[in-house]
Amino acid sequence: MRMTSGLSARNVQRAAPLSRDNSRRPISPVLSKWPIQATGGPTPRTNTRAALWSWPVAALACGLWLLAPPALDGQTRGRVTEPANVNCLATLGVGVTTDRRFCDVLIGTDPAAGAIVTLPPHRGPVTLRFDLHNRHTFSEEEVKANRGYARYTATIGVLTLDDGLIARAVVQSEFRTAADLLDRVGGGAGGGVKAVAPVGLEPVVMTIPAEAEAVSFLGENLEQLRGDGGLVAYTAPGRPIAIISNVMLQYRPR
Repeated sequence: MRMTSGLSARNVQRAAPLSRDNSRRPISPVLSKWPIQATGGPTPRTNTRAALWSWPVAALACGLWLLAPPALDGQTRGRVTEPANVNCLATLGVGVTTDRRFCDVLIGTDPAAGAIVTLPPHRGPVTLRFDLHNRHTFSEEEVKANRGYARYTATIGVLTLDDGLIARAVVQSEFRTAADLLDRVGGGAGGGVKAVAPVGLEPVVMTIPAEAEAVSFLGENLEQLRGDGGLVAYTAPGRPIAIISNVMLQYRPR
């Protein structure tokens, strides 16, 4: 997934005292653009009847504008937005703060072995939205020893069930302290939280072809940069390398 005031004593100009002789005061540059009418001169005649009619007309137009419904975008009219039904084969758990359901994404090549989202009956393309996170195994001892730093770069793919790649998504995030964790996940030993937690948040939006009936999330690779400068790459099938949450669909029902 810091503002200070710009005013100072030097930026505020004091108003000049009024002079008893108003005729010697300079005319404001802004006001001087408009003609000054001498006191006691002829006053322009006003069409009172037209002025009285103009106010009701203006009020009616303003009321109609306020009551008019907002214009709908042709691309979103008739479309439904709802949470996706994710068949997660490797559920991490539910966040204790955000109440999100976190699903691990495993490295693999078979779409049937990934986290699968079945699309409801739809007309036209479907918009898929989700948040992508890295995985971090939290250790209080390593943080206290100043050895907790890690930078993760995970790449996943979203595929159709016939092994057609729709798009890839990448998330990169860093961990230094517990404050960098997005949430903690319940279900740990003794009723506590798990050591593995999501870190970072990358919103992702994809367009799913109209002919697709389901999509699968599969991991491709993970690179981890440790605090000692060592770089480790993970590509073994079956290894969890990323987390998805808040998966949403927007579509036009059929």
